[in-house]
Amino acid sequence: MNGNGMVSQEAQARFRAEARSAHRNSEGVFTQMKRSLAIIVMLASGLVLGAAAQTSPAPAAVPAKVAVIAFQAAVGQTNEFQRNFADLQKKYEPKRNQLKTMADEIDTLEKQLQAQADKLSDADRANKAKTIDDKKKQAQRFAEDAQNDLQGEMQEVYNGVASKVYDVLANYAQQQGFTLVVDGSSNQQQAPVVLYASPSTDITKAVIDAYNLKSGVPAPPPQPAATAPKPAVKPPAQ
Repeated sequence: MNGNGMVSQEAQARFRAEARSAHRNSEGVFTQMKRSLAIIVMLASGLVLGAAAQTSPAPAAVPAKVAVIAFQAAVGQTNEFQRNFADLQKKYEPKRNQLKTMADEIDTLEKQLQAQADKLSDADRANKAKTIDDKKKQAQRFAEDAQNDLQGEMQEVYNGVASKVYDVLANYAQQQGFTLVVDGSSNQQQAPVVLYASPSTDITKAVIDAYNLKSGVPAPPPQPAATAPKPAVKPPAQ
């Protein structure tokens, strides 16, 4: 607010941006969850596989037969995980809608302030600006709490399926005579890291199919195909 009690253009722009931040956060609840899932599943996978490795007896010397699995992707692509994930999204849909309502209210108040700024007294302008700021902070806290709750439940969903997928993986590996199964998840940040693996050694899909068969959970209905965005930069000519 300038010396004349008017709301500056810069402040009005800031209020407009902050008013819409709640709506972006509502969308970000699920987007951030997807981005954070890679970290969550990496840690959970390490616990599941690490605990199993500590309890497994040392095998006798036999010819090595190695397989590769993208364990995190395998868990995420099971029918059971996708079903539970869809249920979790539905559970948080009311909070997402509430965030949108809060964002719309803030946006309306900000537009009213901008339209009436020259007709309001200094005190009224200050009160309305404070109301906008308070509601923006309230929406921000609500979005952060919802995101934290969602990530916590997301980790529980992953852990519950991951432990069962590992049991299927161990059984499959024994039946197929594999002496070593390496986790080749692309975003893995700890050893072992696969630098090269022949596609013939990848058992990810086989384990997913075996788990889906054992769990009895049907595949989720197909989602509408999204239009792929055009690349911003063309790849260099070969």
